[in-house]
Amino acid sequence: MSAAHHAAAPAPGPAEEIGRLYGAHHRWLLGWLRARLGCPDQAADLAQDTFVRLLAHRLGAEAGTEADAHAATPREPRAYLVTVAGRLVANHFRRLSLERAWLDALATLPEAQWPSAEQHAMARQALHRLDAALAGLPERARRAFLLSQIEGQDYVRIAATLGVTERSVKRYMAQAFEACILAVD
Repeated sequence: MSAAHHAAAPAPGPAEEIGRLYGAHHRWLLGWLRARLGCPDQAADLAQDTFVRLLAHRLGAEAGTEADAHAATPREPRAYLVTVAGRLVANHFRRLSLERAWLDALATLPEAQWPSAEQHAMARQALHRLDAALAGLPERARRAFLLSQIEGQDYVRIAATLGVTERSVKRYMAQAFEACILAVD
């Protein structure tokens, strides 16, 4: 046999790596999520979402540099899974809170003014997109936007609250409005 036949096997691809991670840790992650959510179906959904995110991240890293691809393989798989799944759990509870606030707001309207089922679904989708857009903002931009739009504070007061200049508040608000506009387009 030639030396070429004895060469090392190629490194496993992203799907194989995530498949091994799934096989080794899925059951454990599912238990971890059940304990936090109290709902086995939601835990199963978020466990799947966790591995889908890992695969998407790994595929994105494969398209990048060699260092990116190497960094995508977690050294501490359970800690990495908890980080990713924990973010998904936080997003899940934030969405539930947002939906409750929407339903509470609807309950204050006379029944004749309630949106149709289609309008309700569209509004919920828009709220989720806006929530995701705001969650993606830097902390100060998000806080400035919420202080302005929810609490009705003017830019001078927001600047004092955040310990920044009024010019910074204007920049934060521009970031937030841009994110909101892009989220609903």
